[in-house]
This record gives sequence, C-alpha cells and structure tokens, in this order.
Amino acid sequence: MINNPGDSGPPAPASVTPAGRFAPSPSGELHVGNLRTAVLAYLFARTTGRRFLLRMENLDRTAVGADARQIADLRSLGVDWEPPVVYQTDRLGRYREIIDGLRAAGRTFECFCTRREILEAPSAPHTPPGAYPGTCRHLTPIERDRKRASGRPPAIRIIADVREFTVTDVLHGNYTGAVDDFVIQRGDGAPAYNLAVVVDDAEQAIDQVCRGDDLLSSAPRQAYLATLLGHAPPTYAHVPMVLNRDGVRLSKRDGAVTLADLAARGVDAATVLDHIAASAGLAEAGEHIDIATLAERFDPAVLPREPWILTADEWD
Repeated sequence: MINNPGDSGPPAPASVTPAGRFAPSPSGELHVGNLRTAVLAYLFARTTGRRFLLRMENLDRTAVGADARQIADLRSLGVDWEPPVVYQTDRLGRYREIIDGLRAAGRTFECFCTRREILEAPSAPHTPPGAYPGTCRHLTPIERDRKRASGRPPAIRIIADVREFTVTDVLHGNYTGAVDDFVIQRGDGAPAYNLAVVVDDAEQAIDQVCRGDDLLSSAPRQAYLATLLGHAPPTYAHVPMVLNRDGVRLSKRDGAVTLADLAARGVDAATVLDHIAASAGLAEAGEHIDIATLAERFDPAVLPREPWILTADEWD
C-alpha cells in the first residue's frame, strides 16, 4: 500500500464532511443527459448529508467559456455546490507527486506500445478482452533502452497485482470488473484520467460518486488504485444514460439537447427539470416541480435501471 506519496496536498481531514460531486469536462455545453446526471448526483449527495462539489475535469480538450456556460446551466436547474470549483489543470503538480511516489515505490513501468500494438498483441491466458497484455511490463534494461532510443515517449502504467476488483454500487450491487496494468501518465506526460480522478476524489473527501453507467466498467480500476494509495474507495451510483432514438448517447447532432437549444424552442430550464424528474420516476409527466421538492421525494429505489430514450417530440 502506498500512503499518500508526496509532501503536499494531503487528503481532507477525517473531520471534513464527506461529499458527492459532479465532474464534467468543459469541452462544450452540457446536454440533457449530462444535466440529468448532475441533478441525480446532487440529490444523492444532499439527501445523505453530504456536501456537493463541482470539479472541472479539463485535462483534455476544452472549449473557451464552456465552464462558465456549464455553471450557469446547473444553477438554472437549482443545482448548487460548495465553493470553490476545482480545475484539474491547477493540480498538475499534485498528480506529478503521486506518480513520482508510485514510481519510487516500484509500482509502475514504462510502456512504449501503441494502441494498435496492444490490440494486435496476443493475450495471456485469463486476460480479459481489451485488457493490457503486459507487453512492456517485463522488458529488460537493454530492451527498455532500445525502446527509448527509438524516440517514442513512454506512457507510465501501474503494476496491478490483481486481475479484478469489486466495487459497491447503489443501483448495480456488487460489481466485479477487470483490472489490468492501466495507464496513469500518458505518453505526452499528462496525467491520465484514471489517476487524476482517484487523487481528486480522495483529497476532496468524496466518498460517493454518481455518474453515467457507461463508466461502470472503469470503477474497479479506480477503486483498486484508491486502495493502493491508502484510501477507501467511494460508494458508486452509476445511473442510466440518456440515449437518442437509435440507442446512442446524445450529441449535438440530435438537435435540441442543450438548455440553449431548448430555450430557442421556447422550452425553459424549469420545464427541462420537470422532464428530468419524470424520467427518473420522481414526478408525473407534465408535473411542475423544483429541486427542493425533488430532494424531499428522492428515493434511489425508484430510479429506473434502463436508459431514458430522448426523442425530438419529448418537448412538444
């Protein structure tokens, strides 16, 4: 177990009230699916005595002004949070300390594989489909030097000593998923999502993670890394996604799916919240409701386990 590598940015004290969070990527406007997850994350936290936090996961592509628009959209639905809003790009030094600590403890290795090489590599027995096959884990020093000399910058992978890990999910029960030697630092030197999210959650005292169920399969890797760093994994609530009529996650191509698009059609934020509430089994169709009333009604047991199929006539 590696307990808090590095000397700065320690985990929140035990006396700090645990929290839930919403952590969007500011790459564009939030669509109805994102907003529904945000509302449910808020309700999960507020109805269990937790603080609610907002974090901008902006390590990858971002759009200028997207964070401000996302914040405004959340507020228009009645979602609030405890300041400050945390930006991952402000925490690069902390991620570096954690990665350096794991490397110093012998828990990592350099990986020179391309995605294509990983996909085409033969898998070891009992290796799940899509898992890293361990190609670079046992390179000799000479082989490693040869790889470095080729000019390809290596990614840094964690050395996993388990093949699977079990997490607790409010909607899915105990979920066991594969754990491989996953990337914690990309080849360009940027910290990987799986590393940053674990460090941030632990150091913000986030012990409840509500997010889309497309991320359920990544939870075992993240929970495993949390334990490796000496933290208790959070309890998860992976909620069904919002899909279009073709069963594909929403995008701008689906038309009026953001608050700005819907406002142009005469649909205000209060009406969007009404539809979100009805889709979650917390209100009748056509019923007007506010987020405070939703908190009074909230019951995870009534949440649907199937996706919400959103069509253009939803708002008619």
